[in-house]
Amino acid sequence: MNNKILRNKYHLENSDKGNQDNVLIKESLENKELEESKEPEQLELKRKDALENIIKNIDDELVIANIGFPSRELYDIQDRDETFYMIGSMGLVSSIGLGLALRTDKKVVIIDGDGAFLMNLGSIVTTIKQNPKNLTWIVINNGAYGSTGNQETYAKDMDLIEIARSVGFNAYDFNDINLKEIINKEECSFISYSVAPGNAKASIIPYSPIEIRDRFMKKVLE
Repeated sequence: MNNKILRNKYHLENSDKGNQDNVLIKESLENKELEESKEPEQLELKRKDALENIIKNIDDELVIANIGFPSRELYDIQDRDETFYMIGSMGLVSSIGLGLALRTDKKVVIIDGDGAFLMNLGSIVTTIKQNPKNLTWIVINNGAYGSTGNQETYAKDMDLIEIARSVGFNAYDFNDINLKEIINKEECSFISYSVAPGNAKASIIPYSPIEIRDRFMKKVLE
């Protein structure tokens, strides 16, 4: 409590005013102290938690995973031939996912990050104009460039759902939906999943880019 509040509190408790007024003012000061002492609300889930929640809803869908730690964390959770771990092309996971969705009848799920999303922001317009009905685009928004040191992104202050809706997407908050139902809809969907920044300890993916491509393409062509 600062000195000004202490002086005011002492004066009020010892003044000649009615006790009722003193009690009310004292309670007001104490409530103010309580509000000042509260920690800001924190998001408890981190990206790996989000990936675990997403993969629970994935069966045989084709998944395009964002570069860096998102792919590495996803590999540790569940390695699948149907998952394409993108390497070296930050921002292009959405473009790869769009191209794939236009050439297959299988369900395609993009797992993007907020920093990569901002890097290729024009893709959101291109994607909805093509409007593939088998595409679900998930952006895990932790407000940070996780693979380069958790520097803040501008996305932490932006409403990605409103951005997506403004160009024509059916857009959702992950916490308000059943993901499996959205994936199974015949629509081009956008989902924002807000989490706290931070990377989990994650393995290095042991496959070469060629191995990742080849095993993935076998599943695409089945």
